[in-house]
Amino acid sequence: MAAPMAAAVARAALWAAGAAAAGPLRLGAARLPGSRWSGRISALGRILGVPSRWNGSSSALGRILSVPSRWNGSSSALGSLLGIPAEAPPAALGRHPPPVATDREEQKRLLENRPDQPQNPRVLRVAIIGAPNAGKSTLSNQLLGRKVFPVSKKVHTTRCKAQGVITHEDTQLIILDTPGLTNPLKAKRHNLEEAMLTDPWDSMKHADLVLVLVDVSDHWTRNSLSREVLKCLSQFPHIPSVLVLNKVDKLKKKFLLLEIATDLTEGIVNGKKLEVKSTLKQDSRSSAKPPFDITRASPSESKVPGSPFGQEKNQAQEGSGLDKSSDVGGAGTGGGQGPKHHEPEDLKDTKGWPHFQEIFMLAALRGEEVDTLKRYLLMQAKPGPWEFHSDVLTNQSPQEICDNIIREKVLEYLPLEVPYGVTQVTEMWEEGECGELLIVQSLLVPRESHKRMLIGREGKVISRIAQEAGQDLMNAFLCDVRLKLKVEVKG
Repeated sequence: MAAPMAAAVARAALWAAGAAAAGPLRLGAARLPGSRWSGRISALGRILGVPSRWNGSSSALGRILSVPSRWNGSSSALGSLLGIPAEAPPAALGRHPPPVATDREEQKRLLENRPDQPQNPRVLRVAIIGAPNAGKSTLSNQLLGRKVFPVSKKVHTTRCKAQGVITHEDTQLIILDTPGLTNPLKAKRHNLEEAMLTDPWDSMKHADLVLVLVDVSDHWTRNSLSREVLKCLSQFPHIPSVLVLNKVDKLKKKFLLLEIATDLTEGIVNGKKLEVKSTLKQDSRSSAKPPFDITRASPSESKVPGSPFGQEKNQAQEGSGLDKSSDVGGAGTGGGQGPKHHEPEDLKDTKGWPHFQEIFMLAALRGEEVDTLKRYLLMQAKPGPWEFHSDVLTNQSPQEICDNIIREKVLEYLPLEVPYGVTQVTEMWEEGECGELLIVQSLLVPRESHKRMLIGREGKVISRIAQEAGQDLMNAFLCDVRLKLKVEVKG
């Protein structure tokens, strides 16, 4: 009993010392959009050819770039992408995130603890959906400030839904990280559990707001939402949705961002019509006017010809749609307001969703503009009781986090479909005399050839997997971790 207690005290001391030494947590340079870049007299205004009557953060350009009028900052996301210099970023958000408990029972007690409610608590449940490998788990980890969700270049790294908890002052954000939306055929091909098909839909049922993540570096898919995403949005039209364009750092031609945004929104954002006229292809560094033409439209004009969504009246209001056109806490009470429910056959020729309330552009892996999105989410929280104690970072058990991180490394180092057939069995999980965490896990593979691949020449592959996974586990648990991996063929 003394050893686990000493280990817990040591981890708490390490966490406190790290927070004191490092100062406020920095998840990424936050550059809030502001009015000085949205008028004709500004650099961005001249680049985009914005009419002089569109001045201030409440302008059409401001709404397109998710600039609520109450925000005051130094530069916008698109401004930074186009190389416009930014002023000093605002103060960092909150404290360092707490570590995850290494003991299953300790984590269980934390989850069962009554939340330490502030005087005026606020809460927001955020579902993150998108195609496989769009960067959902990477974004979730960046928002949390600590890696607890697996990340890999391979598809279907996340195998089941999990929750992350962000507590900032009197506000609690609950991040619902979900598997990529897929279909039964692809699930069978990758030997995926049934939960991979149902978990994203279950998360939507409990969400107050949904982030739709799109990988803009994939030129094959970036100009249209997948059928699975559109079906999910159409089944829950009363839930406010926000479009997040990810991996913008990999897009060389930045002027394509507004064209992509127009395609993905059916030309409408928060009830305002966007027009992008392609005249010529040019590099974003050019001082010439890019092929954008952004215009305001009255609600009666905000319809997309040929789109099944163009037949309904748009209910979005100016400014932040979550403040005026919908009640975030009232999921399921949409009634006659907002977009109507659409049947699957209505989506046959549809590429985008015209009911997004905001658009954000970021690079989740590098943390660019993640704080901007995080501040927006904190602002959308509504009065309501917290669901978790402030010391909770995730609802996952320590063993689940360990399994996920090891599987992430296996996915990275094994080719093609091989890693999807690996079964993990934890043989030992205990704390050592000095408080270190001792883990022994067996990786069971179906064939001898797979075993040789996983071990690698002179054991280099399995050694690298153990080393990298151990480092990630130390960052999650804030304690020393000694991880031993064994490879065996299934009997």
